[in-house]
Amino acid sequence: MSGKQKLYINGKWTETVNYSKLYSPYTQEEIADIPIATKEQVDAAIESANNTTKTMRDLSALKKSEILSEVARLFKKYKEECAAILVKENAKPIKAARGEIDRTIETYQFAAEQAKNFSGEIIPMDAAKNGANHFGFTKYEPLGVVAAITPFNFPFNLTAHKLAPAIAVGNTIILKPASQTPLSGLMTARIFEEAGLPAGALNIVTGKGSIIGDQLVEDPRVKMITFTGSVPVGKSIRKKAGLKKVSLELGSNSGVIVDSTEDIKHVVARCVEGAFTFSGQVCISIQRIYVKNRLYKEFLSQFINEVKKLKVGNPADENTDISALISKDEVSRLDKWIEEAVSQGAVIQQGGKMDDSILRPTVLTGASKELSVNCREAFGPVVTVESYEEIDEAIDKVNDSDYGLQAGVFTKEISKAFKAVDKLEVGGVIVNDIPSFRVDNMPYGGIKESGTGREGVRFSMEEMTELKFASFNL
Repeated sequence: MSGKQKLYINGKWTETVNYSKLYSPYTQEEIADIPIATKEQVDAAIESANNTTKTMRDLSALKKSEILSEVARLFKKYKEECAAILVKENAKPIKAARGEIDRTIETYQFAAEQAKNFSGEIIPMDAAKNGANHFGFTKYEPLGVVAAITPFNFPFNLTAHKLAPAIAVGNTIILKPASQTPLSGLMTARIFEEAGLPAGALNIVTGKGSIIGDQLVEDPRVKMITFTGSVPVGKSIRKKAGLKKVSLELGSNSGVIVDSTEDIKHVVARCVEGAFTFSGQVCISIQRIYVKNRLYKEFLSQFINEVKKLKVGNPADENTDISALISKDEVSRLDKWIEEAVSQGAVIQQGGKMDDSILRPTVLTGASKELSVNCREAFGPVVTVESYEEIDEAIDKVNDSDYGLQAGVFTKEISKAFKAVDKLEVGGVIVNDIPSFRVDNMPYGGIKESGTGREGVRFSMEEMTELKFASFNL
């Protein structure tokens, strides 16, 4: 996809007045001209989605399932084209890009299955004194228009986590993709169009998030906002949304505890993957590692050795592990954070070097908890490693954060595993694996400043519906 792109409104590809240039984060070459939607065009997208709500509500479960199955099939057909888009617009290494498309396919498959099996429950009315001879049940009904605002880091799969469940329950959608990754959103629209989704059920508007976002949040025809992005924007959305449903996934600075293991090499390999996949630009990327004293030296030595093996370079290269960050501003920000840490006693054990738009994978030790590299979200290839004596100390360190998305703990002791599950203040505890672990049908979301609501297809479907109760006097 290159050249002048178009908006997708009411099943039609629409030109606009103004366009912005899209550049590759790695090569800095111009990729495409991206349309900047006007307020009138955003309004037209909302109107289109609103007018199509009855059509989507009346679609049978089978038809919705068939459309989503066809979307999954088409993503398989266009897998290499989609992966190439990721390489260009967000510098995702090609092998990681293919992995994202595989997950995207699976997400739509999960939604296709759930569309046929999503239902309410029978309520035992006669369990109450005055409930005899009554029959009660619940059913889920679509909300109507859902506005989805998506981030740059997994632009196909995180979009799927909003579109797939919305369609599975019969909603219509307006998608505002991230400014750096609009091509993935537009490609998704082409796939849905080919799959036979009714015109108007999906609308894509690109442009300035501050303008489009506010218009979507404040319009009464939009019944829900589902957003993945920064804490300040998430808080602003919640403040402006009024009585709309709002689902927010706002990031983290995930911690992992290495307490005991029979295979330190495996744990090290998983932690390297969790910290540096896609240059750490993952909401559940490992940012803080806490290692039991007796394992610390061995872990750190092996960890640094494995980090040295990571290949840095062109995302189109089949062997590349680390490439450009999404922008040079992000490189500069992290450079300042690393300088701050070193000035206050932290030691760079590996990396710390900048190469234009690339920050080489960086390992820090001796970083105090008040430093930005520990207490804020790095969203880059930077990780701190620290030792501890007792598991309670490590749990307290993980919990000493404004965020609470996911955490991991490696331990051979079942009592410690359950203690971690009970005591860690996060939305998901991953035992004997990294916090970056996610499959697309599990509940996913956080507490504290990591957001509200849950993704994971069935759980999103519950978020994107209203529960209705019915009672029959027999």
